[in-house]
Amino acid sequence: MSTKKQKDCHFCANQIEVDYKDGRTLKKFVNFYMKILPGSRTGVCAWHQRKLSSAIKRARVMALMSPTHK
Repeated sequence: MSTKKQKDCHFCANQIEVDYKDGRTLKKFVNFYMKILPGSRTGVCAWHQRKLSSAIKRARVMALMSPTHK
């Protein structure tokens, strides 16, 4: 029997909201190529994953995050 450790959601555990203006937090959830990482890899719950993806997209549109790694 393999038991996987249940990952806690970063936003639920710290009781913080997803904010598109917080680039430092959003950078934790994208890889080197600035692609949004899946919730299974980051451990974020589904509700916050949806909020996170829209916040990252909004930050890209407003040029707070670069759309690519270059």
